[in-house]
Amino acid sequence: MTAPRVTPGRIRDVGVVNWLACRIAGKATGTGPPNLFLTLARRRGLFRGWLWFAGRLMPGGTLPRRETELVILRVAHLRDCRYEFDHHVRIARRAGVRERDVARLKEGPDAEGWNPRERAILTATDQLHDRRDLDDDAWTRLRTYLTEGECVELTVLAGHYEMLATVITALRVQPDQAPPHRPQRGRSRSGRR
Repeated sequence: MTAPRVTPGRIRDVGVVNWLACRIAGKATGTGPPNLFLTLARRRGLFRGWLWFAGRLMPGGTLPRRETELVILRVAHLRDCRYEFDHHVRIARRAGVRERDVARLKEGPDAEGWNPRERAILTATDQLHDRRDLDDDAWTRLRTYLTEGECVELTVLAGHYEMLATVITALRVQPDQAPPHRPQRGRSRSGRR
């Protein structure tokens, strides 16, 4: 991978409020502040607006978290966006997405093991990626399982992660690093104080 085209900002580049938001996001995902966040935060107001919008989709959306993560991971796979894929594999585990699901996601909606609702969602995700539209059959299957409002949310979710994959790829955002392990203070190796 090439060097980042825009380096992740430091506190003086992104401001204290954005820096704190990035640090909190890193703690939630088990990394340091995400490089994507620190890169976007170089445009302070844009970052805060995006963070609010993105948070309404994930984790604040109405679709079940497992399904949200399946959509995000499928888009990341289709876009070959390793940053987003690896980042969301960690998050998806907490939402009930297992290793076998991740492997199946790479095969697509026709892989064995998806329930009918998941298959409809993943088929819609693939069509939104490939066609930037849904054919009538995919829409009918989707509406069998989702309300109109959930369909709106699904299309915005898939489109949002397509946009993020474009930003990550174009700016050459580098993978996040796990913070170094810190021993607990005040405890000996035996675990006693």
